[in-house]
Amino acid sequence: MSELLEKAERLKTASQTLAMLSAEEKNEALEQIAQTLDRERAFILQENEKDMAQGREQGLSPALLDRLQLTNERLDQIIDGVRQVASLPDPVGEIIAEWTRPNGLRIQTVRVPLGVIGMVYEARPNVTVDAASLCLKTGNAVLLRGSTSALHSNKALVRVMKEALRTTTVPETAIELLEDTSRETAQRMFRLNNYLDVLIPRGGAGLIRSVVENATVPVLETGVGNCHMFIDESAERQMAIEIVLNAKLQRPSVCNAVETVLIHERWPYAADLLETLHARGVELRGDQRLASAYPFISEATEDDWYTEYLAPILAVKLVADVDEAIAHIRRYGTKHSEAIITENEANVRRFFQAVDAAVLYHNASTRFTDGEQFGYGAEIGISTQKLHARGPMGLVAITTTKSLVYGTGQIRES
Repeated sequence: MSELLEKAERLKTASQTLAMLSAEEKNEALEQIAQTLDRERAFILQENEKDMAQGREQGLSPALLDRLQLTNERLDQIIDGVRQVASLPDPVGEIIAEWTRPNGLRIQTVRVPLGVIGMVYEARPNVTVDAASLCLKTGNAVLLRGSTSALHSNKALVRVMKEALRTTTVPETAIELLEDTSRETAQRMFRLNNYLDVLIPRGGAGLIRSVVENATVPVLETGVGNCHMFIDESAERQMAIEIVLNAKLQRPSVCNAVETVLIHERWPYAADLLETLHARGVELRGDQRLASAYPFISEATEDDWYTEYLAPILAVKLVADVDEAIAHIRRYGTKHSEAIITENEANVRRFFQAVDAAVLYHNASTRFTDGEQFGYGAEIGISTQKLHARGPMGLVAITTTKSLVYGTGQIRES
């Protein structure tokens, strides 16, 4: 039997056990995972360095290397995320609605696990732990399929988590890593309808498109982040500059970093912002007016307005008003995260009503589009689609519902 089918069968069996466990049992398992990750951090960092060395040899971009790298600080964040998930209320078993029909039938809608989740993701080892902890908390088993570039890191993390589960009531087979990262095996995984209940792709546009186009298993789609920030005429100088710097430079390689800044043509501090960005090492690509006015701004191509740079590169454009900013975002945005910086409440309302995105911000950085920042402990991805879940996906997003009907002998007569 192939590795894929063997692990899929184990997961399906484990999911049946998981669905019956109490919140206390699942929380204990998560605490054991956190403790074991902490205890084995030297081993994890050693294996991650193998991936980093291989990545450098293969010429991975700085953005990809940044996503791949684990440090003690990042492990602290991962471990803290596991504990935050454990501290959150367990959504499984929650009664969402309850009513009684005229014939006496009492109906409840309750929250239940999805079953077995297939995670397909790129060089982000933290996703391995985030996905596993969120799935375990919600009673879901998880098949993890990371990239070749992170294989040593993912194997180490899954090995450590499985070791932790051996002392708990959660079966260690509730977490499985697909070590065969070939395209052919991935294609078979996308069609495992008898074993997987949902696929969640998390990565670049190519990966997501491949899963959506080739899967027969239902897909909970995450999206790329071509995020915009509109600086309105009334925006406060220091606030606007600090927000843009944070949104672009706090961590440029992630999907909630801003990629285009739209500046009201009458905002008096445009030069201050652009010169500050240039001084901080940001490569600027602007419209014709900006490229003509500033020697450090190159003229943007049409492709630049569509690009998720994931690097210290920023597209900048002058616009006449909020409506022109909205029109630009509608044309080039990916419905991830969009922001407006303004003191004009009417423009905030117009922006919030007109822009179609998972998360909209007023006077705040787009970097807050994140499960931990939203209070979810961690996230399994950021959904840019409209069905089932949208935005950062925490525990509730990876559950579904079933109806419980209580009767006293009722039969249907018509």
